[in-house]
Order: sequence, then C-alpha cells, then structure tokens
Amino acid sequence: MTERDDQQPASSPPPIASPNASGARSAGLSLALLAVPVAMILAGLALVLPSLVRTASDVPPSAAHKMPGPVHGKPPSTTSPAVAPSVAAPATPRIGEGPLPLADALRIVTPATPWRKIGADTTLTRIGLGSCLHQNYPQPIWTPILAAKPQLFLMMGDNVYGDIRSADARELVEAYRRQLAHPEFHSARDALPMLGVWDDHDYGLNDASAAFPQRAAATALFRAYWQQPPAPAMPDGVYSSRIFGAEDKRVQIIMLDTRSFRSAFAPKPDDLALFGKFGPDPAPAKTMLGDVQWAWLEAELRKPANLRLVVSSIQVLSEGHAFERWGNLPRERDRLIGLIEKTKAKGVVLLSGDRHLGAIYNRPIAAGQLLIEITSSSLNRSYGPAKDVPTTELVSDLHHVENFGLIDIDWSARRLSLSLRGMGGDVLDQLSLSFADLGAAKE
Repeated sequence: MTERDDQQPASSPPPIASPNASGARSAGLSLALLAVPVAMILAGLALVLPSLVRTASDVPPSAAHKMPGPVHGKPPSTTSPAVAPSVAAPATPRIGEGPLPLADALRIVTPATPWRKIGADTTLTRIGLGSCLHQNYPQPIWTPILAAKPQLFLMMGDNVYGDIRSADARELVEAYRRQLAHPEFHSARDALPMLGVWDDHDYGLNDASAAFPQRAAATALFRAYWQQPPAPAMPDGVYSSRIFGAEDKRVQIIMLDTRSFRSAFAPKPDDLALFGKFGPDPAPAKTMLGDVQWAWLEAELRKPANLRLVVSSIQVLSEGHAFERWGNLPRERDRLIGLIEKTKAKGVVLLSGDRHLGAIYNRPIAAGQLLIEITSSSLNRSYGPAKDVPTTELVSDLHHVENFGLIDIDWSARRLSLSLRGMGGDVLDQLSLSFADLGAAKE
C-alpha cells in the first residue's frame, strides 16, 4: 500500500469511450475465438470454483476499496459507471444480474485477441516498464510509451484496481473488463508486447498476503486475462520467467509473485520514525515467496543469461518508508541477496512499482557487484510528493509525477541505461552503467 491508498474516493469519472468500430469483431467470431483459450483455462482451474462461492462474510471489512483522486480525470465512485461494450469481450453477460458464474467471469476477462508476443530469439535492446494503472482514469502515458518504441513492456502490478468485496469477485472482473475496453490501453495492447505480474489491487485487496480468501479466484482471473494457463509444475501463484536472445545477448526476465505466499507484515512500532504502517519483522517463519517459489527462483538464477531483470511488485532496497517493502521481512531480503551471490548470478537488475513514485536505488553486494533497483510508478495515478526519508541506497530524486521506465541495452559497448520518463517522454532521472558494474564482465 502507498500512503494514499486508504483515502475515500470522491465523484465518478466520465464513461470511457469504446475504441473505433473498425477494431471490433462480431459477437459470434469473438466467442469462437474465446472458446479454445477459455476451455484450456477452465480445465486447469476447476479447483478454484469453491473460492468463488464464498460468502461475503469471508472478506474482511478492510477489503473495502478506497482510492485517492488522480491528477488526470475524476476519481471513480464505488459503483462503476456505464461503459461502452468492449471490443475485447463482446456479447458477454452483464455484471450485476445475480451471482456471476466462474465460466462467465473467465469469458469476460479473457481478451478476444491474443496479447502480442515476441520470439525467444529476439535481441532485446529497449524494454519499457510501469505499474499502477487505473482502468477508470485517462491513460495518456501510452502516447510517450509508444513513441519510445520499446520492444516489450513489463506491467509490474496494480495493472487494474479491482479490490474484491463480493463473493463472486465481480469487482475484479469489472476492472479487467473496463481495462480491455479502455481506448488508450486498447491501442497500446494492440501495438506493444506485454508481460505482467500482479500487486495488491489486481490480487484483490489492499496490502493482501497469502491469507486473502479470494486468492484462488484472483489467480484464475489473472491467468485468463493474461492468457497464462497454469503450468503443471507451478499450479499456484503467478510467477514466471522468460529468456530472450541468442548466446552472449541473453536477457532473462523473472517476474516474482509477492502476494500468493507472503506472510502478513507486522504493524509499525511506535519508535520507528518512518511514514507508513509496517515495521521490520525478523521472525524466521515469515516468508515473502514461499518454499516452492524460492526453489524455482534459485533454479532460474542458475540458468545462463547476460542480464537478468527481476521484477518485484514491491520495493526491495528502499529503507526510507514504512509501507510495503522487502525490508519488512529483513531475513527474506537477506535471503534474496544471498541467493544472487550464492548462484553467482551476474547482470541482475531489480524492477519494482507500487509506490506511486519513480526512483533509482543501489546496494553493493559480493565482490563489488552493484545491485541496482529502478522503481517506476505510477502510469496514471500521480500523488503528491513522497514523504520518504533520504537514505544511502537512494541514488536519484523521488519523482511523484506519472512516469514509466526504460531499459536501454548497448550490446556492443556492453552498457546499460536505466531511465525514468515523464508524460512528455522527457528524462526525469537516468543511470548509465557497464555490464562489469553488474558483475557481468565479458569472460
């Protein structure tokens, strides 16, 4: 959670216009296209049905979603306004007419056209990243993102805001439906390959951990939306890894799930002079990733790669605040850094979101290797200046305006540039470093 996630929403935003009719498909054709992916997802997700029939009393009172007003547009009311039919999911059942069956929910959130993909042999030279994208607000940030021409865009969490209050998770279903209908997002999705992982508001509850009772429902909806059928070896959670590029130009993208298995954070003690609500908890039983994901991560870090982009929805290195961060479970953060050192994983860069600010951090680890983290947030929910305390790992200013990140790779010079860009595509902050800085000197 960020410092304003617990404020009360104001008035309702104007309805979002539907994309051009030329991009729409007929209802019959769209449903035909949906049949195969939905069938695959349903086959793998039969076990999630019990979670969708929980009573409303299973959701704690804190699940009520409260949101601040953004810079662009008006904030939403707790009841979503009418939206023109989505080109991505035509002829779907209306939400609000009795309980929403799982099959209908999955059909609503599954895009009618597949996400754009890039081949595993692609040499990546420019990658975009961002987080915190509200489906009810204008999304002009996609204009400079598309102008920057990244080959791939990483959605690092809070990709929709759909905090669940009902037994059938209809709020999250509606959030995904509205995002697919959003004209600016529709244009970006049509042009730009994306990979996604979630944070709390697309998991279904602010600050939620593994104890969230609607976890299985949220997992099913995430997989349907991102068209990621569950893998037999990883039946729970939404973590994933991809490697792009040929030998000597390999980029590994690891997307961690910091929700499905995470222990609850401890409340901030009175003597902790940081703005926020949580404090460090050194209890050895507490976990950030869970045993299965930890074992998977170790195996991934041992795979050959020149650069490794490790996505954590919440910040890893920051010490300047008391909101959600890996520092709330200091043993787990030490374990992550220790695992990078143990596996001799070189070229590691941490990517994070969540905070509604952009910043760059640095922490030296074994043998002088730098561990860099770039935080990019938010895409369309700007807050005021952060109240973070400046700490030694922070190596940039804190940027609270809407922003996105770019990673530029110069394979011939073996250099990497990390930049934060504003609404006009202007550089807010930038860090240039060599592969050798990241321990990835050419052998």
